[in-house]
Amino acid sequence: MKFTEKLNSAWQHADSQLMVGLDPDPRRFPAELQGKPDAIYEFCKAIVDSTAPHICGVKPQIAYFASQRAETQLEALCQYIRERYPQLPIVLDAKRGDIGSTAEHYALEAYERYQADAVTVSPYMGFDSIKPYLEWEEKGVIILCRTSNPGGSDLQFIQTEQHTPVYMHVAGLVADKWNKNGQCALVVGATFPEEIAKVRQRVGDMPLLIPGIGAQGGDIEQTVKAGRNGTGRGMMINSSRAILYASTDDNWREAAAQAALDTRNAINAVT
Repeated sequence: MKFTEKLNSAWQHADSQLMVGLDPDPRRFPAELQGKPDAIYEFCKAIVDSTAPHICGVKPQIAYFASQRAETQLEALCQYIRERYPQLPIVLDAKRGDIGSTAEHYALEAYERYQADAVTVSPYMGFDSIKPYLEWEEKGVIILCRTSNPGGSDLQFIQTEQHTPVYMHVAGLVADKWNKNGQCALVVGATFPEEIAKVRQRVGDMPLLIPGIGAQGGDIEQTVKAGRNGTGRGMMINSSRAILYASTDDNWREAAAQAALDTRNAINAVT
């Protein structure tokens, strides 16, 4: 099943456009997991188990695993999700961007080692750095466009010769030239709803990965109104810390589930 097909099915199955980001920080884990060698796996597994009924996918951030030498735990986690929750797309948040020969190996890492359904990539080295991912026609390629961090404006707002900001130039390239297999999506931050609306208008019904709600302060109502497509869906609205660390007490699993449910309902309540 293609990534976009799996994503569409997940939107309908859970009636949700909420994606939970897996950014495991052992310093913030509950006491019962402190000091355990497989704590990252156990924490993320419990978060997935708790939130699965309320989400449209999971987004593990590879740096949080790699910095703790926990790539094997990430492999095990991805395998667990595929087996236990095959309806949930796995988006590997890696933000890779390198020359074509190196990108081939990054694609192998994402799609074979972790068997992710999609991976985030940077477009700033041009098409030849994106092409190796596009050759995996069943897999998703989610391209940075208008990121949620304040410093994104340093480059993304530079005007091109056509008097278009770089982030809109990227959106146009993806929509018009790179999305030949219908497998592309764009990253657009919830902290910039006006830019979300401009990107949505430019790319039609293409899926958008929207980080920035919750801990980063993005507004759910503004995000949904700006980002939904012609079917009223079209978004993977990511929340990480607000769900993962909703509680560090004994009720942390239940608190994560409630935070996910509340966020999903808040998204669905926007008319």
